Amino acid sequence: MSILWYEWLTVIGIGTLIGITDIISRYRDEPDDALSTMPSLFYLFVNAAASALTLICIRAFEWNFGLQGQQAAWAQVLVAGFGAMAILRTSLWTVQVGEQKIPIGLNGFLDAILGTVDRAVDRKRAQQRAEAVSKIMKDIDFDKAAQALPSYCFGLLQNLPVDEQDKFGRKVALLAAAPMHNRVKALLLGLSLMNLVGEKVLETAVANLGADIRITPPPVTAPAAGAAPIVS
Repeated sequence: MSILWYEWLTVIGIGTLIGITDIISRYRDEPDDALSTMPSLFYLFVNAAASALTLICIRAFEWNFGLQGQQAAWAQVLVAGFGAMAILRTSLWTVQVGEQKIPIGLNGFLDAILGTVDRAVDRKRAQQRAEAVSKIMKDIDFDKAAQALPSYCFGLLQNLPVDEQDKFGRKVALLAAAPMHNRVKALLLGLSLMNLVGEKVLETAVANLGADIRITPPPVTAPAAGAAPIVS
């Protein structure tokens, strides 16, 4: 059975969409930056090609899944589109090296691509994130912001899982106990929040909380009565 153009388009689209979802789930703060790197585009190509190749195999072996006509054709397209990555993620066998078991299969190939994506995105975002968090967290008092800022950011989001909030709370507790300067702790708090909620949400939350989380400026002492002015 030949493969029609719209079946090609559908199966490739499904494979690409699965790859996009995979990358977005890894870089929730700035998914656009993650998707625009060359390793990410290659990963999407691998997903699309795997789905197309799976459809070719299904048609060649005439797997109809107990259906006929158009129902069988669309079932083949959907199985190929959604099942290709499951096949690629399957290890063919496991090799024992010392005390470590190493899976052999295309799973390692995909992990290598995702590792390359991680490094490419990190290099692209590092300077941008450093500049953004330095600007947003300027004059922020860590002791004041440690509880208020994460709570407010999480309140702005509606679907952040409770377990991630608890995990972040433990990270803040470790950060509070670390022997570091208040400014460094504030920057690290901002970076951690940026990973979860994104740059725009963090910037909005800091602006809304305002003076409640900022360093209190020292009081201005008026010169004593009768004191001579300082002449430079």
